[in-house]
Amino acid sequence: MSISIPQLPKGTRDFYPEAERIQNYIFDTWRSVAESFAYEEYEGPMFEHLELYTGKSGEEIVSQLYNFKDKGDREIALRPEMTPTLARLVIQKARELKKPFKWFSMPRLFRYEKAQKGRLREFFQLNMDIIGTESIYAEADLMAAIATMLRKFGLKDGEFAIGVSSRKLLATYLEEIGAPNPALVYPVLDRRLKIGPEAFAKALADAGLSEDQVKKLDDFMSCKSIEEVKTKVHSENATAALAEIEDLFATLTAAGYGECVNLDLSIVRGLAYYTGIVFEVFDKGKSMRAIAGGGRYDSLTEKLGGERIPGVGFGMGDVVLADLLAEHNLLPSPKQSVDFYIASFTNDMKKVFETAQAFRSASTGKPFSVAHPLSAMKMGKQLDQANYQGAKIVVYVDGSKASAGEFEYKDMRTGEMFVGNMDAIVKRL
Repeated sequence: MSISIPQLPKGTRDFYPEAERIQNYIFDTWRSVAESFAYEEYEGPMFEHLELYTGKSGEEIVSQLYNFKDKGDREIALRPEMTPTLARLVIQKARELKKPFKWFSMPRLFRYEKAQKGRLREFFQLNMDIIGTESIYAEADLMAAIATMLRKFGLKDGEFAIGVSSRKLLATYLEEIGAPNPALVYPVLDRRLKIGPEAFAKALADAGLSEDQVKKLDDFMSCKSIEEVKTKVHSENATAALAEIEDLFATLTAAGYGECVNLDLSIVRGLAYYTGIVFEVFDKGKSMRAIAGGGRYDSLTEKLGGERIPGVGFGMGDVVLADLLAEHNLLPSPKQSVDFYIASFTNDMKKVFETAQAFRSASTGKPFSVAHPLSAMKMGKQLDQANYQGAKIVVYVDGSKASAGEFEYKDMRTGEMFVGNMDAIVKRL
């Protein structure tokens, strides 16, 4: 009887050590930048009660989830995003948490949807959120963090753009032109650039808009500057929403991020809980999916049964980001690299283990990475292993030219041989 080989579930990934090194590079960069902006890390469970998602997005969200009944007959779903979990955490300790506060998380998420380039069924996402303030400077802080992060990954300002829009501005304009049901219009607007002009006009007509209203809305969303928008809106609320965007752009410009942001009213964000500024981050040519996206959600905690607590945040997925960095040749080598390889001519394993531990402890900061053979083998094979593991320096525990307290060692980066004590070897590294 033949045994079938286990297969990887569709839309998921294996992380062999080489891939995991790339993944950890992304994680380390995410974490270091978030912490440099004084965000605190948090986590939550990998699954939640299904009602947390249906309460936020309606029953239609179920088709996009991995959901099931547990042994207690409770409706459970694997988390498809982190914002509802964050809202639950905030609601549970609403009066204890000193606001505003800045949190970040790097959850593993699950969505049941068609697996394709840039979109998988299981993925990781950086989430950064500011809770407890309605100030536009919260949005500025998040966008500054995004730009800093992409710069740290090696992208130049001209290679990405943070497109900014405003649900508040859009709502006031829909009111000005007399749109009958804005809640039906938002999902259509979010698909505007994906479905083509004819399908867009038909979808808006189905949502109750006249031909004239469709044209006005399309012209409005095509505006490229704040000055151009000012010629199309007239209400006090619209003027206030535009002033908010102007303040945001002026703040980011003063901080050195002016080249990273632009007005893009085609950005709507389909989720119903957004209430103010919304934004998406693309590579400059928009040749792939959004690298990141988010916005203000001042009513989410209230919608989920808590008190109204303002919030704003974004998510940055690892899949599109890795594709973009690979396209620009900005990913580090996936090969292993260790600081020292401890070798022995006589296969004195006790001496090898003793010396390896001494070198790991020789660092005053992060311990050195130290490899060595795990069984008796010829020196040629030991050096092959040292090369394979990317050892910078090979230390011989029993070289004939070394005096007491010293070692023969080889700098694998130059091929030079030396004799010295541990301090000298560490200094050479």
